[in-house]
Amino acid sequence: MADAIDGFLTGRGWREKKFATAVTVDGVQKDSPTHKVDCFKNRVALEVEWNNKDSFFDRDLNNFRLLFDLRAISVGVIITRCDHLQDIFNRLGRGSSYGMSTTHMGKLLPRIEGGSGAGCPVLVIGISERVYREDC
Repeated sequence: MADAIDGFLTGRGWREKKFATAVTVDGVQKDSPTHKVDCFKNRVALEVEWNNKDSFFDRDLNNFRLLFDLRAISVGVIITRCDHLQDIFNRLGRGSSYGMSTTHMGKLLPRIEGGSGAGCPVLVIGISERVYREDC
């Protein structure tokens, strides 16, 4: 799923981006590298989290916060699955591959509501059962 979304966006001018960041204190510069952003275009940083460990949300939100504070991005976007897709995975016999410890909306929203993105505006997109088609 992540490859499909990334490929779609790459075809429209989005690209993976690693930002070269550093902190200077009293004239001494120390590199402070960020994590690569899956897709970047026009100051929008987009991450696709599909079946990763939920700690990836912490990494993404921290990265958005830092890049926003440095004025490198204007908004962060996270695309993940809605919780109820688990029912479809279970019906397809794939439920054990998509457990409750993996990335899904129920793991992301409490982090957002708790302020994990700090001042960075974050748009969250949940993939729901409404986009699932049995015949694909």
